[in-house]
Amino acid sequence: MDFQQMHERAREIRSRYADVEASRYGRSWTTEEIMLGFLGDVGDLAKLVQGKAGVRPRPDLDDALAHELADCLWSVLTLADAYDVDLEDAFTSTMDELEGILSTPEG
Repeated sequence: MDFQQMHERAREIRSRYADVEASRYGRSWTTEEIMLGFLGDVGDLAKLVQGKAGVRPRPDLDDALAHELADCLWSVLTLADAYDVDLEDAFTSTMDELEGILSTPEG
C-alpha cells in the first residue's frame, strides 16, 4: 500500500467513526477531541516502548507495538486532513531540511 492509499484508507475509517460518533453522541468528534485521542495513543505507545526496553514486558508486545504505531499514524493522517496539510509534501520538505542541517559541519 502506498502513501496515498494509506491516506485514503484513513479517511474512510475516519468517516465511519464520524457516523458512529454522530449516532452515539449526536455529533462527530472535533479536531481537539481527535487530538486528545491521539495523546492517549501516544501514552500507550510510550508504555510499549518501555516494554521493548524490558520495563513493561507483556507477551503480545510486538503485536501491540505495531498496532499502536498504526493507531498513531492514523491520527496523524486524520489531523493532517482536518487542517488541509499535504503530509506527503510536508514530510518530503522536512526531511530535505533535516538532511541539509545534517550536511553542515554544525549538524
